[in-house]
Amino acid sequence: MSNATKEFSVDVLLKETNEVFTVKNVTVQMTVETLKVNLEIIAGIPKPLQRLMYLDEGDMEDNSTLQHHDIVSGAKITMKIWRTWMHLIQACVKGELREVMKLGVTPDSEYQDPNSNFMGKERRIDWFFERQSVALYVSAHRGRVDIMKKLISKGADVSKATKCGRTALHVAAASGRDACVDLLLSYGAGELIKSEDNFGKTPLLLASEWGHKSSERRLFLFQWQVRASQMKADVSKSDKDLMAHQMFDSSLKTHLQGCQSQLYFSNVLPPQEFEGTALESKHSKHYHKILQSELKREKNSKKNGAIKSKAKRKVRLS
Repeated sequence: MSNATKEFSVDVLLKETNEVFTVKNVTVQMTVETLKVNLEIIAGIPKPLQRLMYLDEGDMEDNSTLQHHDIVSGAKITMKIWRTWMHLIQACVKGELREVMKLGVTPDSEYQDPNSNFMGKERRIDWFFERQSVALYVSAHRGRVDIMKKLISKGADVSKATKCGRTALHVAAASGRDACVDLLLSYGAGELIKSEDNFGKTPLLLASEWGHKSSERRLFLFQWQVRASQMKADVSKSDKDLMAHQMFDSSLKTHLQGCQSQLYFSNVLPPQEFEGTALESKHSKHYHKILQSELKREKNSKKNGAIKSKAKRKVRLS
């Protein structure tokens, strides 16, 4: 394997929160932009808000490669956040709900920054909702359920995506934040389970790729339940297309009495289907009653046969 394709890991320090994130499967030919795309999931910071630096305070250009900056295995890269977003992201990471709500995440907020003073009314409203969606995304990555609930109650759109096409459900699933996944699903994010980001990854696929089985299971079960609720009975099939137990209604007498009806139900099960709970199964609480009844019936049958045979002999002798 050449040095150009050899994979290694680097650490990224988020300066404003003092968090360190490890990025694996990095190559020297990877661009800074691709690294930022990966960090949007790993660090939970939307790509446009990231500033990446190495060794000095200069921002690395998006189209430059890691090789250009002499980045090697084990290197520590620094990430900074643009100043107008710094305090909001710090509050989300720390889970400071009251502080988050003071930092311009609702249209009725009096919060201002140097840019907002020059905005028109409509642009200012859009700016508030943009801050709201960023706060929801960062909170979903950090597992801050209380902040997410408050933001959603104030009108945060759970379907709002980053420029990379990722929603809060994408990052919550990729981070294994089960409580956040449940919350988002309860507020209508179920439609986003199949939603692909700009790289063709759905929340379900991200949960699987990052090894979060519990989140993957939640998303799959929710998807299955929705699909099952939408299914309708197929009445177009004829009797020839049905199995025996589908052809006859259970109200027929033959299904309500006798051992043969119980044997019938167990014998029409599809191949490999579990039969351990059938009525005549040795694990069933009805097994001994059925067995005794069957033996008694067989004994009575033999007894009746013997009586009939004896009666016939007497008739012949007479």
